Amino acid sequence: MAAGEGWRVVDVVCTSGPQDRPFEERQLSAAISLVLSGTFVYRGDRGSSLMSSGALVLGNAGHTFECSHRHGEGDRCLSFQFDAELFEHLAHDAGAARAAFDRDRLPPLRALAPLTARAGMAMGRQDSLEEIALELAAAVIRMAGDARRHAPAAATRDPARIVPVLRQLESRSAEPHTLTELARIAGLSRYHFLRTFKCLTGITPHQWLLRARLRDAAQRLRTGRDPVTEIALDVGFDDLSNFIRSFRAEFGVSPGRYRATA
Repeated sequence: MAAGEGWRVVDVVCTSGPQDRPFEERQLSAAISLVLSGTFVYRGDRGSSLMSSGALVLGNAGHTFECSHRHGEGDRCLSFQFDAELFEHLAHDAGAARAAFDRDRLPPLRALAPLTARAGMAMGRQDSLEEIALELAAAVIRMAGDARRHAPAAATRDPARIVPVLRQLESRSAEPHTLTELARIAGLSRYHFLRTFKCLTGITPHQWLLRARLRDAAQRLRTGRDPVTEIALDVGFDDLSNFIRSFRAEFGVSPGRYRATA
C-alpha cells in the first residue's frame, strides 16, 4: 500500500481454509499486523495463539512462523513492517531494553484503539501511513512490555471451541448475545467458556464485542454522514448516552468530535 525509508505497509488478504495445508514462513523484518477480519492460529517461537479481529500480530525479523485456518476460511491483516535500523531506533526511543517482541500477540486494547482506528481510516487515503506506522510501533513496543509483565498463563486449550464463537460475534456484532448462547456454541459451561475465551483472546467476550461495535461505529463516522444516534443503534447500542460514554472511553473524544477530526 505504501513504503518509505525503512518501513512499508502491506494489505495481506488470505483465502486459505481447513482444506489447505499450513506451511512455515520467515519474517523478513519486524512486523506489527492488525487483524481486520477472520480468525487463524498463529504458531511462532512461543507456541500458538488464536488471532481474531482487532488483535495485533507481533513478529521479529528472522523468526519463523506458521498460520493455519483449520477452523475457518480466510482473514485480512494490515501489516506494518520495519527494517532493522529503524526498528532499533523506535525501540530505543520507546524505552525498550531491546528491539524485539517477547510475545506474538496483543489483544484489542483500549490504549491502542485510536491508533488502530486511524490505521483503518488511512487505508482509503494512504496519506498518513508513515506517521501511523511510527506511532503504532512505539506504542506497541511499550504496550507489549507492559502486557508481558501481566500476561495470564499460556493457553493450552483447543481453539476449535472458540473460533465459531468469534466468527458468530464478528458476523453479527450488532445483535445481542448472551453468555449462555455463546457458551452453548463453544460446548462449554459458562464459567469454563469465560476462562477459555479470555485465555485465548486476551479479553472477555463482552470486551471483544464492545470493541468490535465501536470499531464499526468509528468506521461509519469517518466515512459517512449518518446521524450519530442511527449509527449507535445500528452497531448494537440500545442507548445513545451509553454509546457516547463508551466511544469517548475508547477513543478519547466524543463521536461528534471524532467525525469532525476525521
